[in-house]
Amino acid sequence: MKTTFALFCAGLFLILSVFPVNAKNILDSRGKTVAVPNQISRIICSGPGALRLITYFNAQDLVVAVDDMETARKKFDARPYAIANPQYKKLPVFGEFRGNDDPEKILGLATPPQVIFKTYATMGYDPVELSQKTDIPVVVLGYGNLAVQRDVVYKSLRIIGQVLNRKERADELIGFFDKQIAELNQRTAVIENKKTCFVGGIAHKGPHGFLSTEPSYPPFEFVNAANIARASDVRVQNLSHSSFSKEKLLDENPQVLFLDLSTLQMGEDHGGLYELKTDPVFQALDAVANGRVYGVLPYNWYTQNFGSILADAWYVGKMLYPDQFADVDPVKKADEIYEFLLSAKVYADMDALFHNKAFKPVYLGAK
Repeated sequence: MKTTFALFCAGLFLILSVFPVNAKNILDSRGKTVAVPNQISRIICSGPGALRLITYFNAQDLVVAVDDMETARKKFDARPYAIANPQYKKLPVFGEFRGNDDPEKILGLATPPQVIFKTYATMGYDPVELSQKTDIPVVVLGYGNLAVQRDVVYKSLRIIGQVLNRKERADELIGFFDKQIAELNQRTAVIENKKTCFVGGIAHKGPHGFLSTEPSYPPFEFVNAANIARASDVRVQNLSHSSFSKEKLLDENPQVLFLDLSTLQMGEDHGGLYELKTDPVFQALDAVANGRVYGVLPYNWYTQNFGSILADAWYVGKMLYPDQFADVDPVKKADEIYEFLLSAKVYADMDALFHNKAFKPVYLGAK
């Protein structure tokens, strides 16, 4: 009987060690089963956008350390979640940006995390090895985008909601994104004779000049814009950076131009704004001559800032279809979006970072 009891205890111990009673199993974005504590009060976020998603859940108080992106002091930093949470800069650092984690620093934290959320799993430190070296569960999240990979975004939101016991917030976020995009589409779906447009100066792993664009620029997609770059590029499902032809831009001569203000990082004598002021080809565009060049907020900053994408879409809609957006104040709309996602109105801070040129006509007088 003693032997049987001993075997029973040993078996029970093995079961509890593999499936602890105070843990739950979740499926992360890889489809991998991860055991996480039922109640979580301490986390870290690794990789581009991971901390942003957690901030959308109003879970800032759970974060015990950050990667070094959060502590960097830069003149330009278009991450609304960081602006809304300056306390992130004061937290301990557990590794380098883009997922280059340091297991020793994680283990040495005075307040160790119970869970590590990690985006872009193939970037930086391998999540399986990270979990093995730290003995901390790593939950991998897909990041996706709101235009053609919204299902990836939503899956990650649901995973976070399950891990943090905040499923209701996940549903609220998904409903918010769906409602915003649906209303933008509803206002613009049946408009005829749309103004042609182009957006230049979009960042891609750093700032670029005016010919840097996206064939399926999400704010254009959401308002069904007549984007000349989309019409000429068959890779419309690919949201990555594309360089447009100067000759093609002159030939198409779009009626409205938008300038992604990330290009201001290149300085006064470089970048998209300088080119629009000085390049004879750009000066020959009707939109430049007619004062139809408008500044939009950057959103490619430590991957995509979903709030800024939506804010830009409302402004773009207002500029392209003033009658359909007559009731919309883009600045107020931007702060409504930021407040829902971040519990903070940060438009003014974002605008100030980019020389107060956001959501306004861009002055192209003397350089």
